[in-house]
Amino acid sequence: MITTSDFLKIDEQIKNLKRAALALSDMGNEFPAVKRNAARILASIKMMEINVSDVVGLNEKVEIGRP
Repeated sequence: MITTSDFLKIDEQIKNLKRAALALSDMGNEFPAVKRNAARILASIKMMEINVSDVVGLNEKVEIGRP
């Protein structure tokens, strides 16, 4: 069973991937293939954010609202 701690670890790794992909995209300004592939990577990362990071964010909002 996946725990809240597992979700937080996955979320952190997704953030690391996004930072790396954005850095590659910036470096790819002179190398179109890198720029295009970074865009594809970022699209996949977005799907992971929707599946994991958004759930983590919702969970944090729910816990903040608890008395």
